[in-house]
Amino acid sequence: MFLKKSFESAIQNISEAVIGIDKNGILIIANNKAEELLSINSKEDIGKYIEDVVPETKLNRILKTGKNELNKNFFANNREFITSRIAIYIEGTIKGAIAVFQDITDNKRMKQELLNNEMYIDILNTIMNTLNECIVLVNEMGVITMMSKAYKEFLGCSNPEGKDVRDVIENTKLYEVIKNGNVKIGDIQEINGNKMIAVRVPIKEGNKIIGAVGKVIFKDIGDFYTLSRKLNNLEREIAIYKNELGKERKAKYSIENIIGRSSKIQEVKSIALKVAKTDSNVLITGESGTGKELFAHGIHNASGRYLGPFIEINCAAIPSELFEAELFGYEEGAFTGAKKGGKKGKFELANGGTIFLDEIGDMPMHMQVKLLKVIQDREIERIGGNIIKEIDVRIIAATNRNLENHVKQGKFREDLYYRLNVMRITLPPLRDRKEDISLLANNLRIKIASKLGIYVEGISKEAMTCITKYDWPGNVRELENVIERAIDLLDSDLIIKTNHLPKRLTKYKLNKYINYDNDGKYLKDIISEVEKHVILNILNKNNWNKNKTANILGISRAGLYKKIEEYKLKM
Repeated sequence: MFLKKSFESAIQNISEAVIGIDKNGILIIANNKAEELLSINSKEDIGKYIEDVVPETKLNRILKTGKNELNKNFFANNREFITSRIAIYIEGTIKGAIAVFQDITDNKRMKQELLNNEMYIDILNTIMNTLNECIVLVNEMGVITMMSKAYKEFLGCSNPEGKDVRDVIENTKLYEVIKNGNVKIGDIQEINGNKMIAVRVPIKEGNKIIGAVGKVIFKDIGDFYTLSRKLNNLEREIAIYKNELGKERKAKYSIENIIGRSSKIQEVKSIALKVAKTDSNVLITGESGTGKELFAHGIHNASGRYLGPFIEINCAAIPSELFEAELFGYEEGAFTGAKKGGKKGKFELANGGTIFLDEIGDMPMHMQVKLLKVIQDREIERIGGNIIKEIDVRIIAATNRNLENHVKQGKFREDLYYRLNVMRITLPPLRDRKEDISLLANNLRIKIASKLGIYVEGISKEAMTCITKYDWPGNVRELENVIERAIDLLDSDLIIKTNHLPKRLTKYKLNKYINYDNDGKYLKDIISEVEKHVILNILNKNNWNKNKTANILGISRAGLYKKIEEYKLKM
């Protein structure tokens, strides 16, 4: 009896799983580990046929063959084991069999993860050293885990890994990045007497900072200034060449580029496409920032003139005394300061294509007369010249002014108005196509982020609510400015939130409750909406730290949980 008890105790306390069967294949032993790994219940399963309990086992085979099977792979209960099956003989007769299992599932996974990590480290090392960049990686303790060969050579340190970054890199700010999680771009750092430009970015796993990466953009700030001067010089040269070639003579946008799914903008786009098929003059009206220039480009590109030049002129930006020279050009010697060889005017440059007269309502009265003559006669004459040149130009004019009122007030010629207003397109303001605002905001986010070279994850739900509720008196142009401002103020999570928006937008968060219009809701429903909004806002601001949120709200943690469940709030 003592030996039997000792055997059972030993079997139950070993780390491997053990099962045993008698000569009839009935389960007679299953230790604690076997119960855990194979989902066996000793009280219910002892006494059952082994294959009814563990269908995958081949222990019955040992009863037939009498041969031991050692270190065999075995799969059961979604896990992988190494098993040995051993026959039990008493006085030369097989009386049963036992199987010993060792779980290797986690070991194999860990081995694979180590292999993967080694592979990633090798790839990262290859990239860092091949690109010849000065890059360093540190863990959450500020200890260097990896440094590129170029950076080691620059610092004169061949084995920095495992050392505190402050002991290796002079004036480093990687500790600050680890502490506050903020991205630092374009900071000037002095190392060994060299002023450098550096970038430092936190490495995150979820909301936890697990390290940081630093990169030197310019080893010598003088190189940066040299490159900057070269770029500025190139931009000036390009501007000069563009001016000599008549500036940009191609329309950049198409009707398809104009963003919007609202019925109003779709209707305007449809009209624009129909207008493009004609050769008549077009008048585009609408508030400032509604996209009149985009439609002018789109109409030209959808017309039969799309291979011809597209010339733009802003009537509000040209001094009155220079207007005629800009539109019709001049001959050499026409006036003091006239360019040698003369200069072509905008109408001459637009010959065979389209001229876009933006802000036509600001054109001086004396130029309106001359423009009317050009429209009627289809010919121009340069200042100081005596040669009449025929032109084939389509005119697209645009204004944010009420030209009908200007005509009544004597500020705009009636005959010119009717000449321009052959085909009219009126663009809706952004407040009249609210369903387009979120689409436009996200498109502008991508466009501006690309222009600034910054990655932006997205716009938070709350911020988008503020954006869509606002009336946008400055229309798309104002929206673009707000998105750019928000991107400039981004935090390390790279998401545009309400604190990045101007106050004129964020006041709309609660205006929907304050400006309550009888929409059938009782007071308790409105109060619930406000309560839900406030709780969610504070939870988000505190990364869903419920203790902190409950303290701020002045309620118990249990009360907060009840509200979260009641309003079905989710992170």
